[in-house]
Amino acid sequence: MNKEILPLLASPSTGAVITGGASGLGFASARALAAVGRPVAIWDINGQRASSAADAIQAEFGTVAVGYGVDVRDPEAIQNAANQTREALPSIGGIVHCAGIVDVASLDGITIESWDDGINIHLRPIVLLLQAFLEDMKRVPGSAMVATASINATLGNSMNPVYTAAKGGVLSLVRSLADRLGQEGIRINSISPGQIMTPMMKPSIDALEPRHFEKRILLDRIGEPEEIGRVVRFLLSDEASYITASEIVVDGGNISSQR
Repeated sequence: MNKEILPLLASPSTGAVITGGASGLGFASARALAAVGRPVAIWDINGQRASSAADAIQAEFGTVAVGYGVDVRDPEAIQNAANQTREALPSIGGIVHCAGIVDVASLDGITIESWDDGINIHLRPIVLLLQAFLEDMKRVPGSAMVATASINATLGNSMNPVYTAAKGGVLSLVRSLADRLGQEGIRINSISPGQIMTPMMKPSIDALEPRHFEKRILLDRIGEPEEIGRVVRFLLSDEASYITASEIVVDGGNISSQR
């Protein structure tokens, strides 16, 4: 290959920020990144859990890991945590937005507060995080972001319209931002998990009849958080250097199913 067209690649030691990083998909993503030597900053609304998760990762993998309590609905909190993270990590070349909540009250239960919470947790922070770290990422060749969407962005579900709307917005926002960030050599992609055994998903799994979700899934099982973490790690790596503006569906064949 002509060396002149080789992409600029990130150092494997560049740091990554993970929102919602103390549990579920966020923690699995942080572990996957730390496993290959990438320093991580775990942001979570629960500061104690964030610190404990960072300590566990540092003990397991021996890489730098820090944890901060951050409410991603609060722009000032994001900026303050960005300043702390910038001082703690050697560089910042990756962002993973996993923070999330789910509404289950359908149309009749939507309130102004639940609508604002859904949008301001799932969707708006993507922009605020990029604004906070754009200059850092511009200095790190190969920088990238992964935003968590959902198969609910494609499939209809009457139970959680706010969640579904926000996740649909993630897909569109990522495509728009990819055009802007590409000018800086920064990639951004979305990942759409299916049913994954996380603390947020478990109550629904427990409340329904056994194997309710598996009936539709082609691989016939619920996914594990680590299976999302590995895809996140790939998208932030140089192996994905020509992938941007894409949605990667990790759902065991749910969307494709006609069962």
